[in-house]
Amino acid sequence: MPRPRTPAPTLTAAGEASLATLPGVGAKLAGKLAERGLVTLQDLWLHLPLRYEDRTRVVPVASLQPGVPAQVEGRVEAVERGFRYRPLLRVALADDSHATVVLRFFHFRAAQVAQFAVGARVRCYGTPKPGQHGLEIVHPSYRVLDDDDGGDLGQSLDPVYPAVEGVGPATLRKLIGLALDRLPQESVLELLPASWLAQRGLPSLRTALLTAHRPPVATDVAAMSDGRHPALQRLVLEELLAHHLSLRRQRIALQRHRAMALGGKDALVRRLLKQLPFRLTGAQQRVFEQIRADLARPQPMLRLVQGDVGSGKTVVAALAAMLAVEQGAQVALAAPTELLAEQHLNNLRGWLEPLGVRVAWLAGKVTGKARAQVLAQVASGEAQVVVGTHALMQESVSFRRLALAIVDEQHRFGVHQRLALRDKGQAGDGMPHQLVMTATPIPRTLAMAAYADLDVSAIDELPPGRTPVQTIVISSERRAELVERIRAACAEGRQAYWVCTLIEDSEESEKSGHGGPGAGAGNRVEATAAQATFEALSAQLPELRVGLVHGRMKAAEKQQAMAAFKRGEVGLLVATTVIEVGVDVPNASLMIIENAERLGLAQLHQLRGRVGRGAAASACVLMYQPPLSALARQRLQTMRETSDGFVIAEKDLQLRGPGELLGTRQTGLAAFRVADLARDIDLLPQVHALAEELLEHSPALAERLVDRWIGGAARYAAA
Repeated sequence: MPRPRTPAPTLTAAGEASLATLPGVGAKLAGKLAERGLVTLQDLWLHLPLRYEDRTRVVPVASLQPGVPAQVEGRVEAVERGFRYRPLLRVALADDSHATVVLRFFHFRAAQVAQFAVGARVRCYGTPKPGQHGLEIVHPSYRVLDDDDGGDLGQSLDPVYPAVEGVGPATLRKLIGLALDRLPQESVLELLPASWLAQRGLPSLRTALLTAHRPPVATDVAAMSDGRHPALQRLVLEELLAHHLSLRRQRIALQRHRAMALGGKDALVRRLLKQLPFRLTGAQQRVFEQIRADLARPQPMLRLVQGDVGSGKTVVAALAAMLAVEQGAQVALAAPTELLAEQHLNNLRGWLEPLGVRVAWLAGKVTGKARAQVLAQVASGEAQVVVGTHALMQESVSFRRLALAIVDEQHRFGVHQRLALRDKGQAGDGMPHQLVMTATPIPRTLAMAAYADLDVSAIDELPPGRTPVQTIVISSERRAELVERIRAACAEGRQAYWVCTLIEDSEESEKSGHGGPGAGAGNRVEATAAQATFEALSAQLPELRVGLVHGRMKAAEKQQAMAAFKRGEVGLLVATTVIEVGVDVPNASLMIIENAERLGLAQLHQLRGRVGRGAAASACVLMYQPPLSALARQRLQTMRETSDGFVIAEKDLQLRGPGELLGTRQTGLAAFRVADLARDIDLLPQVHALAEELLEHSPALAERLVDRWIGGAARYAAA
């Protein structure tokens, strides 16, 4: 997929030069490069290799190791051409070590076969692996040498670059080489303090780039490949610094705006606390006090509240909303799905309407006269708290005095949508306070790197009375046992969920469509159909009333099924992952997740959070379809070992990377060129310290660093 285009940086004349200035780059080639975001010379400087091939030496065939790429040279001993299942060409190559390796080709032309005459001298590069008759290399790169050809070896490791559609690897290597020839001198290119680099044993940017693209013969290939080499660490550090600076600049710019100070007598807060049927936990009290202090200032708050499933974020948001309402201002609360938004609506109406606070509802299904009426109430200020989905962000929605915008599960909204909601509270230089909530705990690593523009609070304590959920991992071969377990649980008056991943029998998947990695190894995993499961379980459990909920049902049908389950009229609810968030049924104590190996850790954790919400002992059964891939096994093992959302989030970061966790494929924020947040966490304290130093003493340098790596994408990084 093409990388999002980063606008041309304002660095040096050399860096800004168009690729059309390189020899051989016409309009057609320039267009293909531009589709990948390669427009300037600097774009090519920063288009770094994926890996390296060592063609600087020839390895004796006898010394080859399975799985270790190598270059060998020998003479053709035998050639075999066959058509067993598909065309096949096998070439036996022997050298002076009196050992033989087989070159195997599945795609070849007749001219290639003619090249491999017995006795021909061939040099090839590839990765050996065990074959039927010793080691073999499948589809090596090779060249046939004349007897008088010395076959000069390379002077540096060969870089292998990320592919650019329509541009051959040799052409891309040549263009990057030409671009590197135009690298400015260190005095022009370098932006970081030389003393700071020297203290850390890091090279200049020019040296780092040349090393990354043209590693000398003695370079540690493993260190280059996994990003540990000082040259790559130098590039990683600058990239992380640029991203951090862009977020810090966002925060500084935000603080220049004004916001309504929402300090007061807190009468509504006290009344709400008095009528709640529970006491706040210590963590809830601590986080609310942090929010209260932010809202009392005349600068916009931008705070992320993260807390595990069921930790009580909504009531903290409700208390914050009362501070705004008491000042005669309005509050907007946006959630990504109608199910979650309606859960918030029901809670807020139950808590706030007895206090005389008007809570309005605005979603896609609110149409016609009802919609016009709500829009009028929002515009007049009569609607004090407005709850809704993406519909809140539409142009037709106008607030009279929006002082606080609350976004739940913010990573599920597109960047432009989040900006649209924020902008509805702008008046002159004034902006609304922003409170972002997520039940997907953000690893400390990501919070440091991706949320440098937000203050981060954690509700890290569950309310009393929540029972730990036992997590069990079993094979689908034991499905019948689970049916009996459901029968027993419902006979005792409890309720259960059976979660399927797709709706129709015809749907198959190699990879999860719900955010998690695939089941592994390219296996096509046929998902059990919710409709078929509903029918099968209804037949197997005739004494129970079985409900069905999936994303293709009409909203009214979905709500009706959920309401029946919540009232206890339905003992077993068969559902797709639409129940991931916003469903609160304390009597449900058993959950079966089918094809659990297809879901990511964050989603499994969210689903598990639907049980254990009452006093009864609860269990979550992760049922998998064998065989399990190594990755799936790790995920399920993590779920069995811990229920701590923050631990799970750290593991999810290791397994999946930051883009999935943050939903930042929309923003470009996590589309790092060289940095890896899981690997490079140790650099973040240095990055933060240098960022503050640059912002204070060299703001112009900070600006140039951001332009070099990010450009115009910066506005959306902190949306």
